[in-house]
Amino acid sequence: MTGEPIVILLAEDDPAHAEIVRRNMEISRISNRLEHVVDGQEALDYLYQRGHFKDPACSPRPGLILLDLRMPRVDGLEVLKTIKNDLDLARIPVVVLTTSAAEADMAKAYEHHANSYLVKPVDFPQFVSLLETIGYYWLIWNKCPGRQNHARS
Repeated sequence: MTGEPIVILLAEDDPAHAEIVRRNMEISRISNRLEHVVDGQEALDYLYQRGHFKDPACSPRPGLILLDLRMPRVDGLEVLKTIKNDLDLARIPVVVLTTSAAEADMAKAYEHHANSYLVKPVDFPQFVSLLETIGYYWLIWNKCPGRQNHARS
C-alpha cells in the first residue's frame, strides 16, 4: 500500500490492553503512529489540542480512534458523543473496543454514531487476531475521504 501512515488514537485505561495493541501493531508491521491516552479527558484534550497536547506536531489529528467505553474522568460514550457532534472531528472513524457485550452499551454507541463496536475477547490469541483484523480492515481496506491508506512498512 502507498500513502502516508495515519495516526491511531488509542483511548484505553488498561495498561495491559494498551500494550497488547502496541505490540500487535509492531508484530504485524503496522507502521502507523499509535498515540495512547489513558482516560476520556485525555482523549478530548488530545483531539482539541489542549494542555500538554497543544502542540499540533506532537498531537496530530488521528485517522482512526480506538475507544474503550469504561474509562475514568470522562467515559467513552461521552467522548464518542463529543467527537460525532463536532463537524471537525465527526469524520474520524471511531471503533469502540471494549469488554462490554451489554446490548444497552452497543445500542448507545451506535446511537452516537460509532463506526464499529467490538468486544475484546478474553482469550489472548483471539484478542491478537481481532487486533490484526482491525488493522487490515481500518488501515488497509477501508477508504476515507482525504486519506490514502497505509499500514505496512
